[in-house]
Amino acid sequence: MSRSADNTTAAIEAAWQKLAEAEALLITAGAGMGVDSGLPDFRGTRGFWKAYPPYERLGLEFMSVANPQNFTDDPAFGWGFYGHRYQLYRDTQPHAGFEMLRAFGERLPCDTFVYTSNVDGHFEKAGFRPEQVVECHGSINHLQCLSDCQQRIWEVGDAGNLVIDHQTMRAQQPLPTCPDCGGIARPAILMFGDWGWNGARTDTQEKLYHSWLRDLGDRRLVIVELGAGKAVPTVRMQSESVASWKNACLIRINPREPEVPDPNNDVALPLGALDALEKLLR
Repeated sequence: MSRSADNTTAAIEAAWQKLAEAEALLITAGAGMGVDSGLPDFRGTRGFWKAYPPYERLGLEFMSVANPQNFTDDPAFGWGFYGHRYQLYRDTQPHAGFEMLRAFGERLPCDTFVYTSNVDGHFEKAGFRPEQVVECHGSINHLQCLSDCQQRIWEVGDAGNLVIDHQTMRAQQPLPTCPDCGGIARPAILMFGDWGWNGARTDTQEKLYHSWLRDLGDRRLVIVELGAGKAVPTVRMQSESVASWKNACLIRINPREPEVPDPNNDVALPLGALDALEKLLR
């Protein structure tokens, strides 16, 4: 057995011991959590173009496509990307690791909370209660008015059944509209350069989350972070902040960027999400 394999085995044993002593579990997750379900993570320009070849032909990168200005300038183009993403996430089943985490957390005296930058809704789809999930970048399963005329957020419903031309990545009419003003609706997701996102739903989730953290007191909290990279560090920063505040162990599961802030207390697992969870929880 190689030294790398020895180190990984030791890290798995250390992580398992931390989990065995846990009284509460915080799950923090980035795009890498969905890869084992078959979802793209848009890692780098080449990764985005591999998932969406039409945008390579157009010379457009992820930041250009995932931009609220598209809904103002060319709503059919904006909805071509987000309509396709909604249908992809809707039709994909969360991998078995979600259920492993849910079942493990339910056995703990202080239960579980989820903090994720993923907009796919897969934690709730896997059985996590809505009141124990923070979607810090919003949810593709919810809409808002492009002009936020009544500051309302509503579920996609049948409006997500768009017809998408996969050659041009444009959505056909009719497009989702606001039930109040009749104008164009957009996903209630925080996009790049987005000053129009209605974050009220996430704000409510955040209040429940911080209340849960405060109520834990000095109970033994373990943080399991999955697939959260450095390119968009929101989730990593949240994990490290809570680990410092609650003196909690951070188990960072990431095949490419597993480094942890405190190697004496935290555990780095250079593995994919499902592989690591199977080794830890099954």
